[in-house]
Amino acid sequence: MRLRHIEIFQAILQTGSVTGAAGLLCISQPAASKALQHAEAQLGFSLFTRVRGKLEPTSEARILEGATIRVFEDLQAVRRLALNLRTQEDQPLRIMTTPTLAHTLLPKIIPDWRRKYPSSPCELSTHHTDQLVESLLLHEVDIGFSLQPPKHPGLRVQALAQGRMLVIARNGYWSQQALQQPMSLDELSDLPLIGLDSRDALGGLLTHHLSEASAAPRIEVRVQTYHLARSLVEAGMGLAIVDPFTAYSGVDGALQVRELHPQVGVTLYALSRLDDSLSAAAQWLLRQAAECAEGFVQMHRKRLS
Repeated sequence: MRLRHIEIFQAILQTGSVTGAAGLLCISQPAASKALQHAEAQLGFSLFTRVRGKLEPTSEARILEGATIRVFEDLQAVRRLALNLRTQEDQPLRIMTTPTLAHTLLPKIIPDWRRKYPSSPCELSTHHTDQLVESLLLHEVDIGFSLQPPKHPGLRVQALAQGRMLVIARNGYWSQQALQQPMSLDELSDLPLIGLDSRDALGGLLTHHLSEASAAPRIEVRVQTYHLARSLVEAGMGLAIVDPFTAYSGVDGALQVRELHPQVGVTLYALSRLDDSLSAAAQWLLRQAAECAEGFVQMHRKRLS
């Protein structure tokens, strides 16, 4: 099948008719019909049959569907990349972070960045790290921030700050004496803990550490974002193990924070394309992000001193 045949095939699957496919692809109905006939002639079997006025895929078409979807998505990605390359001179600085950092890091650094570069527009978006990597490679994003280091040869990965995971509880949960001491994994045994999605890299690491405790904590709720874990802790649903940005991002005094023992490290990474040079505005933003992140990391130590 040629790429045009795959486009017609996918468009008919989506719309259920040749007319609908023609409208989706911005071509005439006769051109769409001809492309479908040509595809079926080359394949040697029918792709659709008409059932109550609607085109239904044949059994052979259903088998082809999965493979053609992947090709179609790759084709769409190439077109998006070409469009982004053509228009990138007119684009603002595009920043994407994971949800946690969108709630904690960006509100701290973007206002100062805008005051420094008032004529430079920016676009902010959030997604998990795998989508962030894809958006960078497709030139849809210029800078990404994540707590996970993606291993991709086309990306520049810069460690901005290193900290450790912390245990948080609703204010008043621990005594002042307990707050001065790290909390061991064994102390978490049989306590209500808000769990993190084990498919997340840090969540999986925490799950491994918790499995080594003498008795597992009670995980009754699992979440995908640290920000949601913090909100549930504030609502009195239990404890959570989070990064320092989440631990110290809310209203001061709303939570209590303790170190975790043994320590579980966490690093803030800045991601960009290896073959692109960053503008002065982007480099300034990274310096501010590193300074702000280090402030979060040092906050717990200052409170203990």
